[in-house]
Amino acid sequence: MPLGRNNLEISMVGCRTFANIVMGNLLFLSIGLAQGSFPDLPAALDAISGAEIRRHIEYLGSDELAGRATGSPGERAAAEYIASHLQHLGLAFPEKLESYFQRVPMHGSIPLAESRLRLFLADKVRDFELGEDYLLFKSGAQTYVPQPVPLVFAGYGIVAPEFDYNDYQNLAVEGKIVVYFSGEPRSNDPQYFAGGAETIYASPEAKARLAISRGSLGSILIPLPEASEAGFWQNRRREFAFEEITLAYAASSHLNVMLNPAAAPALFQGAPFSFSAVLEMAAAQKLVSFPLAASLSFKGEFIQRDFTASNVIGVLPGSDPKLSDSYLIMSAHYDHLGVGEKVKGDSIYNGVFDNAAGAAALLEIARAFSEFPTAPPRTIIFLFLTGEEKGLLGSRYYLDNPVQPLYKTIANVNIDGLAMFDTFNDIVGIGAELSTLGDDLREAASINGLAVSPLPAEFTWQASFARSDQIAFAQAGIPSLLTLEGLDYRHSDRDSALARVLHWNRTIYHTPFDDLQQPIDEEAMAQHARLIFTLCRLLADRGKSPEWHPGAPYLYERLQSIAEKK
Repeated sequence: MPLGRNNLEISMVGCRTFANIVMGNLLFLSIGLAQGSFPDLPAALDAISGAEIRRHIEYLGSDELAGRATGSPGERAAAEYIASHLQHLGLAFPEKLESYFQRVPMHGSIPLAESRLRLFLADKVRDFELGEDYLLFKSGAQTYVPQPVPLVFAGYGIVAPEFDYNDYQNLAVEGKIVVYFSGEPRSNDPQYFAGGAETIYASPEAKARLAISRGSLGSILIPLPEASEAGFWQNRRREFAFEEITLAYAASSHLNVMLNPAAAPALFQGAPFSFSAVLEMAAAQKLVSFPLAASLSFKGEFIQRDFTASNVIGVLPGSDPKLSDSYLIMSAHYDHLGVGEKVKGDSIYNGVFDNAAGAAALLEIARAFSEFPTAPPRTIIFLFLTGEEKGLLGSRYYLDNPVQPLYKTIANVNIDGLAMFDTFNDIVGIGAELSTLGDDLREAASINGLAVSPLPAEFTWQASFARSDQIAFAQAGIPSLLTLEGLDYRHSDRDSALARVLHWNRTIYHTPFDDLQQPIDEEAMAQHARLIFTLCRLLADRGKSPEWHPGAPYLYERLQSIAEKK
């Protein structure tokens, strides 16, 4: 998952024994079940094993699989492992497929140092160095800009009508390259760009799409103010060293560059405002847009390949003659970054928490469903996704090629990350406020003796709804949800927990240290998996489907999907 997580490195001490935790959970379960839940549920939840989840993690997150990069031998081995377990559980593969594998055609590209980004200003020419001065969001032949193209500066590169904000007003960008800052206008008003949190407008992908839609030939993002962090550019260079992958049938991309802020002043030479002046404007919330005096060309050299990766899909048919033709999708991506730049001698980016743990939990939940005395009325699709780290490619391919109609898919519950370091008292639903899934989550939490908490303000963007596969399902109109444990841990106070979360985000996430050397609490994993199982059992048993709340941004797509039966 391309975002931070609420998971902690924590000393494994505490006043409760494993037995006390289990008994406490069952006490809460008995309270919830007395209110009319399922009589077989306690036994099913008790059967969910943290040891089994860990067993899957120890294979999926091992050095043997070399980080499970999309389209790599390690990822293929992971897919075979998942499929073999689905078969062992007696789950069917979709009727539309010939096996558990949904083949996803992809294209890979790696830019070479010989690539040349060249700046023209009056009679001066400057060549920027790949890695040192700039990085490529997108790569491949489609990014070619053979002749110098004028540059324009567009503030944050945002058009947000609901906030009466438009960086492109009175700015002609057709046939030009747009330069903009990362982020968005700062605000203390939650009704204006979400106050202290960041909105989807801050997404680099959203900024690039907007520039292209207005006729630009490319875009350049200058990362501020996060670039002031120690090691910022070195970390970005490490992340961008991995292969860039797209769906084989995706539309060609335009030039999309991240520029080292140290190289940015060169773009503003001869312009109405210098780079330092523009920084002062940004600090004063008075950014303006204007043409630059420079032009830019790009000639790339790449290593490219075409290949297929696989989504892995198992199906548990529903038991009700009517409801079995409606579908709940439970998903988790099983890919990660693979082998990359060494950090302290380690080059394997194992992705244990992101997301071997999520895939392992989904396997264990599938086992619990397959062994439940009676199958739920609705059909459950267990969907293990490829290419999440490369732009949600597996989920987007599935939604283009669903094994069952999207309008019959009642919801998506996504697992990206799992509680691994301590048991907890509260759960967070990412996207819970958008649909009636929030009500279902509160009921499932109550059955498990948990509270539902809002996402801590410190993680509003890093763990936002738009940062994992659930957003792809939402954009297709399907009510979707991701769960994370909250900060109310059983063996750690909130302040120290928050400090460890931030430390994990800064030093472990998307590094070789997200590996099996981390402390892993099997009961915490099982606790999280039980909550997800409960939620999905509720969804799969109910005759009424989840619905978007009025005003939710994905409601129209749902209504259109139902009307068109697609």
